[in-house]
Amino acid sequence: MSEEISDLIQQRIEKVEALRNKGINPYPIRCARTHTAEEAKMLFREDAQEHAGIAGRMRSKRVMGKASFVHIEDGSGSIQVYARLDDLGEEKYELFKTLDLGDIVGVSGYVFKTRQGEISIHAKDFMLLSKCIRPLPSVKEKDGKVFDEFADVELRYRQRYVDLIVTQKTRQDFILRSRLIAGIREFLQKRGYMEVETPMMQAIPGGAAARPFITHHNALDIDLYMRIAPELYLKRLIVGGFERVFELNRNFRNEGISTKHNPEFTMLELYEAYADYTTMMDIAERMISSLAQELLGTMVINYQGTQINLTPPWEKITFVDIIKKYTGIDFSTIRTADEARRAASSVGVKADEDASLWYIANEVFEEKVEANLIQPTFVIDYPKELSPLAKSRDDNPDFVERFEPYIVGREIGNAFSELNDPFDQRARFEEQVKMREQGDDEAQRMDYDYINALEYGMPPAGGMGIGIDRLVMLFIDTASIKDSILFPLLRPEK
Repeated sequence: MSEEISDLIQQRIEKVEALRNKGINPYPIRCARTHTAEEAKMLFREDAQEHAGIAGRMRSKRVMGKASFVHIEDGSGSIQVYARLDDLGEEKYELFKTLDLGDIVGVSGYVFKTRQGEISIHAKDFMLLSKCIRPLPSVKEKDGKVFDEFADVELRYRQRYVDLIVTQKTRQDFILRSRLIAGIREFLQKRGYMEVETPMMQAIPGGAAARPFITHHNALDIDLYMRIAPELYLKRLIVGGFERVFELNRNFRNEGISTKHNPEFTMLELYEAYADYTTMMDIAERMISSLAQELLGTMVINYQGTQINLTPPWEKITFVDIIKKYTGIDFSTIRTADEARRAASSVGVKADEDASLWYIANEVFEEKVEANLIQPTFVIDYPKELSPLAKSRDDNPDFVERFEPYIVGREIGNAFSELNDPFDQRARFEEQVKMREQGDDEAQRMDYDYINALEYGMPPAGGMGIGIDRLVMLFIDTASIKDSILFPLLRPEK
């Protein structure tokens, strides 16, 4: 902390002590707010004096002898306040002049228009509601341009509360995130989907290839896992007769942190009985494009300087064909892992010595293909080996009915025609268990209860997961997932 900032903090602490000595509580219990800033502006009439009680944070201050102007900002916007010695009296006006930027105050008075045409509050009384001890970053705006921006990125993430106070775009981005989630709920509920909640602590983590976080339940003396996906529980509900379900909630994966990954993230998962992965493709492109139209006013959006056209229909291309398109390797003609490893090496991808053919293909896809998928694209029909929960294609059982939607080089979801054959599912779980025993700590575990559920009969179904944080990244035009999460995980400060 700089010496200058430290001195300012000390000065404000002394102001608090001075107020207490005068019998003034700088943090009173309540205030008499009757209108927001925007509501107060709406009260203005040329032929009458309408009274309003507003409250908010002081963002600007001009003291001119016996009169002062300040701007008060609340959740709805900002309004100017005009305060005079003659109206407030000497004692209160002197107190008003000692207010600092960042202080939260309540003001009551009548609404009027200044000579410059700005609708304002003519103060008749005011109250300090919360003293701001720490000076706010000095962010200024003029003619739509921001000056002295709160530019310390890590500090913005660590002190999101300050970022929200001083950075208008941050506030607007998270308002948009909230509206996007509300829009998803509305979209699905209009289509007959029911929102449900499933366990976030699970005895057997499943539904994705990922390492879980481990916790412990003292009373039962058992280890539990923070869920990596709600998938297997949601499909239990399809077995139980709920034909269209969705969940919007947190997942936890014990993996690295990057511009695309946060260990705690928000996921939408939905499942529909008597549907398949083509149904999910239709929902994905309709939902995302309609949300863009509703929230951004267009389906052609700008992302990091590139125009992205979300208008349906989106391109569809198979996993094998997209690799061939960008690398020239046709994995459908490759028969062994050694051959696949040599092919990968030819395009600069070094595969693990013990990796199988299709895991090598996936490494090639991730390193050489993903970044090219800028416009909305459904990569479809993945190898069965990479998809232990998806239904095999009738025409080629080595591949499954699965797709991943890609936009701006990022995978934003995953979807299947869901596997409902308990015998096939057991065999795939057993294969995953072998992979775990060979050292793959992201392979899935055997879930006997889920097999038991499938043995009661699950109808044909389509299912899909969409990463909300990555979708928000697209909508707010940011390259970092931390900008889409209010409180991203950071290394603790020393």
